[in-house]
Amino acid sequence: MADDEARLRQISVPEEASGQRLDLFLAQQLNEISRARVQLLLQQGSVLIDGKRAKASRKVRSGENISVLGDPHPAPLRALAEDIPLEIVYEDADLAVISKPAGMMVHAGSGATEDARNRGTLVNALLHHMGELSSSSGPLRPGIVHRLDKQTSGLIVVAKNDVAHARLSSMFSRRQVRKLYLALVQGNLAQERGTVNAAISRDSVRRTRMTTRREGGRSAVSHWEVLRRIHGPYGSFTLVSVRIETGRTHQIRVHMASLGHPVVGDALYGAASTIAPSAAHGGLPRLVLPRNFLHAAELEFAHPVSGDRLSMVSNLPPELKEFMALLANALK
Repeated sequence: MADDEARLRQISVPEEASGQRLDLFLAQQLNEISRARVQLLLQQGSVLIDGKRAKASRKVRSGENISVLGDPHPAPLRALAEDIPLEIVYEDADLAVISKPAGMMVHAGSGATEDARNRGTLVNALLHHMGELSSSSGPLRPGIVHRLDKQTSGLIVVAKNDVAHARLSSMFSRRQVRKLYLALVQGNLAQERGTVNAAISRDSVRRTRMTTRREGGRSAVSHWEVLRRIHGPYGSFTLVSVRIETGRTHQIRVHMASLGHPVVGDALYGAASTIAPSAAHGGLPRLVLPRNFLHAAELEFAHPVSGDRLSMVSNLPPELKEFMALLANALK
């Protein structure tokens, strides 16, 4: 109680504010507190007018004395179950493998609240369809063993219990999970195959980016192989398969960009936001891919309980197939 009293705020309502809703008035007066936290203070009964608890919708009157007792105490953040369609590739009592669409976040961030920012995630969908998930990653990330970027589609494995979670996590950290991706990159890769072995760390200037240009990063290894080359009115592109030994943040995107061949659609790492035809083919439309051309296509690992070998495949989603078709049809 002493701690709350130390943060007692006293506010007198000026004449010009008379008639305002209490929650709006407080949001203007308490600049250091968001409107959502003001609502929480009111719900907790921490706002008194002339000594009596007040509701958010109450109109304030000139000369009234408002007491704000202590600070808002939000409930612990947790993920919410939502009825969102899922493409379940495999499921048993211990784990599930999902083909995640591009545009879906795996889980809400640590700063999320139980509002729109904590909606539409893979975790929300999993909780609705499966109910129980492992708790090892905390209340915002139940079941999550590894992640895919929001604009990357494809296979992701989730754990239903803590035993499976611990064993899967160990397999990922010991590089015992085979992960293969398909990516379309800008330009014509000179070789048929290659390996990028370059440590990755966070960019010191643009914090949303990762980089291979700083010392002290985490080791990262990506093996790539050319599947198809496209040369035409829109320029040159190369479809590659990429097998990653590690699973660093943005790994394939950073590694391909470091070769001078960013993933198509990945403007964060230098890809064009729109793909324009050459001047000689000015009649063709500009092409836009509103996601990264990166897809987690294959996942292979030993079942964490039975030891059986599991091998999953996810084909390129329709929007990526259609984009490839647009590039190919331009050649005809």
